[in-house]
Amino acid sequence: MALNIFVHSAISNPIRPTSDFVTWYKKGNSLSTPVIVWLRHDLRLRDNPALFYAAQQGPVIPVFIDDTGGSDTAADEWSPGAASRCWLHHSLDSVNQQLEGCLKLFRGDPLKILSQLIEETGADAVFWNRCYTPQAVSRDSQIKRELKSAGINVHSYNGSLLWEPWEISKGDGTPYKVFTPFFRNGCLSAPPPDEPLPRPGLQLVTGKDYANQISLKQLQLLPDHPWYKRISEHWEISEDAAWKRLQQFISERLQNYQKGRDFPSLEATSTLSPYLQWGQISPARSDYSTREQRTAPGHETAPTPFLRDLGGRGFSYSHLYPTPVMAVETRNHRFNHSPWRNVPDRCRDWQHGRTGFPVIDAGMRELWQTGYMHNRVRMLAGSFLVKNQLQHWHHGARWFWDTLVDADLASNSASWQWVAGCGTDAAPYFRIFNPVTQGQKFDPDGTYVRRYLPELARLPSRYIHTPWEAPESVLSEAGVILGQTYPHPVLDLKETRREALDAFGQLKEHS
Repeated sequence: MALNIFVHSAISNPIRPTSDFVTWYKKGNSLSTPVIVWLRHDLRLRDNPALFYAAQQGPVIPVFIDDTGGSDTAADEWSPGAASRCWLHHSLDSVNQQLEGCLKLFRGDPLKILSQLIEETGADAVFWNRCYTPQAVSRDSQIKRELKSAGINVHSYNGSLLWEPWEISKGDGTPYKVFTPFFRNGCLSAPPPDEPLPRPGLQLVTGKDYANQISLKQLQLLPDHPWYKRISEHWEISEDAAWKRLQQFISERLQNYQKGRDFPSLEATSTLSPYLQWGQISPARSDYSTREQRTAPGHETAPTPFLRDLGGRGFSYSHLYPTPVMAVETRNHRFNHSPWRNVPDRCRDWQHGRTGFPVIDAGMRELWQTGYMHNRVRMLAGSFLVKNQLQHWHHGARWFWDTLVDADLASNSASWQWVAGCGTDAAPYFRIFNPVTQGQKFDPDGTYVRRYLPELARLPSRYIHTPWEAPESVLSEAGVILGQTYPHPVLDLKETRREALDAFGQLKEHS
């Protein structure tokens, strides 16, 4: 399987663009010869290294290739989920408008499509920004070898991470196992990322369609279920929207980010994760803009918590890159002996926000309605599924993969293994979040719950997180009928906590 094929050498010594590099292009190549830019998770024009340096060489043919749904089962396994495909549809539409309608769309084997396009156009170079998932590394390494053997120049860059997976490591060259030293000893002591690149002046190849080129509609990215329309209405999906969101975060939220980010009812976070995942904005641009605030009066330390979160993406990839099975295999092998319970009804209750615990149900409803969930609530929902319900973390990871617009293989896998206690840097098995006390602490007046559970909106704050404790008269006045308008709790928190502790505690016996 392709998941087990992992070629490191092909990208372990990436080309570092320099002024001499650009000068060499200008002197050694005719500006009339077109070049191909293969866009993937970098759907932007600003700070796009592949696009920027391709523009120095000649007329640009921007290309996007949907390589899902083919014969490679490993590629299909982690094809974008429904929410991600919805986001991708609008992203492609937006970047095509920026490229004056010149984005060329294809579906199929990228090597075959690029080779045919090279033959049709006479292009002598292909540019792309690197991807780091196992399937992408294997695919890109093969394509690079094949094209180079055919005499085609191939140039790849870092356009997705602050530091590439091999750039931050311990003294012995191995990845950090714990995030805090990764960030403090690795990221903060490493040379800062290169300054963001400007939007390039592009000479686009216009007025021509190519063999097997298809339309955005023919890509069929939008699901048949009308559910996706709510997501589309919730987000403005474009590079300009990402830039505006970053500026708004810096000017209105950054200073209070550390205090406010745990409260789901507040607009305290950046909500940039889907834009970062699909490349409407680069992490370098986000990092550089927040670092600029560090020296501003009264803002000397404000960016650090946000930079930690940006660094978290890199930490996840520092483990997925050398350990490509992380998405499917538990890192702490003792947890292979966990007594997981395969109870589909319990999973469905969780998926559809019918657990009877308001903060959990509100989070799952937020996910279903917007394709997003506040990070604090993600931890609570994950803990509830894995520890209170004893369902395998794979079930949660798969559901999030399909319903999150910011679904990222490294972050999703690492986060679920963290909350399950089985990852490299994991919450201890005995850390089980209580959704009642967590809700009372981080949503004390129930604003978040009321937003996504309107059937509980009229309950007094005293009972908003424990409606089963409310007197019948209070429930009646609020229009709540437990078991009808809102479910009874599906489990006993104390009992399931004890069962989880007993079950996970037994894992100590396994080496």
